[in-house]
Amino acid sequence: MKATVLALIALLIGGMGWAPPAQAQVDQCAPPGMARASALPTNLAAAAKGPEEDRYTTATVVPLDTIDVNALGLRTPGTLTVGTLSDAPPSICINSAGQFTGFDNELLRAIADKLGLQISFVGTEFSGLLAQVAARRFDVGSSSITTTEARRRTVGFTNGYDFGYFSLVVPAGSPITGFGDLAPGQRIGVVQGTVQEAYVVDTLRLQPVIYPDYNTVYASLKTRQLDAWVAPSQQAEGTVQAGDPADIIENTFSLDNFVAYAVADENRPLIDALNSGLDAVIADGTWARLYSDWVPRALPPGWKPGSKAAPPPQLPDFDAIAAQQQESDTSGPAQQKSTLSQLKDSFLDWNLYKQAIPVLFKTGLPNTLILTICASVIGLVLGMALAVAGISRHRVLRWPARVYTDIFRGLPEVVIILLIGLGLGPVVGGLTGNNPFPLGIAALGLMAAAYVGEIFRSGIQSVEPGQLEASRALGFSYTTSMRLVVVPQGIRRVLPALMNQFISLLKASSLVYFLGLVADQRELFQVGRDLNAQTGNLSPLVAAGLFYLALTVPLTHLVNYIDARLRRGRPPTEEDPLELSTSLGASPTRRAGEEMI
Repeated sequence: MKATVLALIALLIGGMGWAPPAQAQVDQCAPPGMARASALPTNLAAAAKGPEEDRYTTATVVPLDTIDVNALGLRTPGTLTVGTLSDAPPSICINSAGQFTGFDNELLRAIADKLGLQISFVGTEFSGLLAQVAARRFDVGSSSITTTEARRRTVGFTNGYDFGYFSLVVPAGSPITGFGDLAPGQRIGVVQGTVQEAYVVDTLRLQPVIYPDYNTVYASLKTRQLDAWVAPSQQAEGTVQAGDPADIIENTFSLDNFVAYAVADENRPLIDALNSGLDAVIADGTWARLYSDWVPRALPPGWKPGSKAAPPPQLPDFDAIAAQQQESDTSGPAQQKSTLSQLKDSFLDWNLYKQAIPVLFKTGLPNTLILTICASVIGLVLGMALAVAGISRHRVLRWPARVYTDIFRGLPEVVIILLIGLGLGPVVGGLTGNNPFPLGIAALGLMAAAYVGEIFRSGIQSVEPGQLEASRALGFSYTTSMRLVVVPQGIRRVLPALMNQFISLLKASSLVYFLGLVADQRELFQVGRDLNAQTGNLSPLVAAGLFYLALTVPLTHLVNYIDARLRRGRPPTEEDPLELSTSLGASPTRRAGEEMI
């Protein structure tokens, strides 16, 4: 299969006449350091509020040495289970070593160390993160979460560790010059569930185009499918590269809606402990070091991290450093690339293929196969039971089968996965070790059973009634007739449809990531997506797609071969016992006549 993947890549490269670049893309999930220092934007919109409106930052914190780590209500004693994202560098991402990192997560590691806690990061989607924190699926949510009144009704928050300002990004040459130019009818991209979405809807009174992640929305902006992107400033600055056909034209922020860690609202001991740890890492200079490494930019006047009693962090003069770097930069503005060059750079980076393929083999492929094969076994067994129950003469069997099928075929796949993962997770946590991977397999299997059951039912009912009647006439019972005569013929007739369902199941396995998985549990799509976020390039996603093709195309041709083979039957030979017995058994009269003559 590796040879197949490499051959497909080589074919694509050769077909476009493209030579591999000399260097790979910049790792966006590595601390940029002072080389990316930036001053506080001067092009700020007039939406900022004064610090006197901050009603949530605590005046002081609980002394660090008085905190009882056994009373923090953690899912696993001594370990902080953290739900985070993997696709928003430099704040939250997975690096080239396959570890969750970024400013938010490295800061939380330092806080956990102050508290004497281990830490376990689990990847999930932002749209379900706060709900999972509220349900105690995670102890903490770490995702550059801007605190809002609406979110405070769902979860509690720590004190702020960063201020949240966001940027307006537009295609190069756009007539839009600021937030004030945004108007109805324009396509304004945001990521689902973010404060930027709330800003566009509630403040600007506009209807945005909603995307699941930052990479997708930026790719749409670069291809001019969007008029603007309202983005978190860190993601905008880390994503928009020199030469990209996009510009950051204006920024805005609000001092009362800072960035903080999310915790279940009723778990006040953990919130207090995290606040104490945050003040401790501010006091010893850890916050300033991490901030300078990951997000080196000037703080807005009147704002500082931690409680009101925390000392102001000692930071370099980012304004002066940024101005000095700008003066020393004699390279001039980067030349915009042609559309063809952008496509080549985005989809055909040979170095990224070489980086992605080993990770896809080692992590993505095994997990995808485990999810698909285990769910397929559940789907086949339960699907056959549903098919038999669905054609039963007894209502007590038929009606439950129909209700089950209607529910699991009628709900979206991601909804079923979240309902099973979040609903059953706390109930069976002792059996699964609070690992959502088995719940993901169960959810996929239960979904597949509904479709497989209908496929089996249609195949069984397509068998001519005379087959059953003939077998009963020969003395077989109804059960034996169905098992030996009707069901085998029905299965043979629906093999293509059955294989199509397995292919769909293989692709649906990527949705298990919504339940929250550690880095080693990621499947093919998520590995490609994380590398895409890390590099800002789509080549890892293409590599993941090639793996899916390497799995699905042979399966399709295999089932076509088996189907054709079953239709033709086994070719006869001279030693064919069936042909021999037929020839011997069909001519006794003729032989008797020959003897009489």
